[in-house]
Amino acid sequence: MAAALIAGSVMPTASLAATGTQPSKTKSTKAAKPAGGAKKVRSAKAPVKTRVVKTAKTGTRVESARTVVKVSPRKSVVVQVEPAKASFGQQYGLHRTDDPLDLKSSVALVVDQDTNQVLLSKNPHAVLPIASITKLMTGLVVTEAHQSLDDVLTISQDDVDTEKGSSSRLLVGTQLTRGEMMHLALMSSENRAANALGRHYPGGLPAFVQAMNAKAQLLGMHDTRYVEPTGLSSQNQSSARDLAVLVNAAYSHPILRELTTSTDASVAVGRRQLQFHTTNGLVRNPSWEIGLQKTGYISEAGRCLVMQAHLAGRKLIMVLLDSAGKYSRIGDAERIRKWLTSEAGPALGSALAPAAVHN
Repeated sequence: MAAALIAGSVMPTASLAATGTQPSKTKSTKAAKPAGGAKKVRSAKAPVKTRVVKTAKTGTRVESARTVVKVSPRKSVVVQVEPAKASFGQQYGLHRTDDPLDLKSSVALVVDQDTNQVLLSKNPHAVLPIASITKLMTGLVVTEAHQSLDDVLTISQDDVDTEKGSSSRLLVGTQLTRGEMMHLALMSSENRAANALGRHYPGGLPAFVQAMNAKAQLLGMHDTRYVEPTGLSSQNQSSARDLAVLVNAAYSHPILRELTTSTDASVAVGRRQLQFHTTNGLVRNPSWEIGLQKTGYISEAGRCLVMQAHLAGRKLIMVLLDSAGKYSRIGDAERIRKWLTSEAGPALGSALAPAAVHN
């Protein structure tokens, strides 16, 4: 199945060389004169244009092309707002690729898990950052190393995110079992937990990353490269074809199916019980029967989602990468589900899918 899932293509895919254009510049609103007593905060870089607006109820607020910041009713401050960073997919122009379902994800792939038939394909060979989808390989390596899930691991300063500066409720010194760490990493995408899993691998983090890449090559994931176990680095990259292979491999382990589809978990951190929740709301949706899933997000990757699900009487693997908008990956998944379960599905499917993808 591993090698088979990376064969064949259906829809025309965007060439990164041909579409490697720079992202378009966003126009800012014209700056208005600050209200009385307003202070201007500037940086060494060229400032982003803003405007100050007074309201009766909320006081002064600062508006820019992208952000609204509320400040004190008595004091107005003009602040510089950095424009949102374009994802790699946006920079490559992948969002300009049309598809019949009008997906917001620049990369999409839906494969029948049993027959290897490709039902939907959009830029499946594009190699992009995969964010926390990385943690699926992290869980796979830990599981196949047969490390005890009862061993107690400790969060250290080495697990604190210096890549993106993200926060965590797992403070330095927190002790949890390996099983709890893996649960939080896979269900809630806990970065410190994922990094701790890598550090406590025989040989430490370098050996763990080497094992991740070795497993990818063994599975035939030749577009894939890992540099760390969390996905915070944009250097962790893969393609939809490779990630379909990863989902299929991870699905073979019951522990990974269980932990990724769990909705909630409670862990004791010192004297406190902390509640953690899934990052994928579809797990709770009765319209879905999800066997394995993982979400991911960093600005360079956009919103990402991989799943194994039972839909329309078939076991399917679904990959959505570089989706623009907080909820757009969920919206894309729903579009695909409705298409597969509608009367229009088979007719549209004949245009999107080959008869079969052979081994």
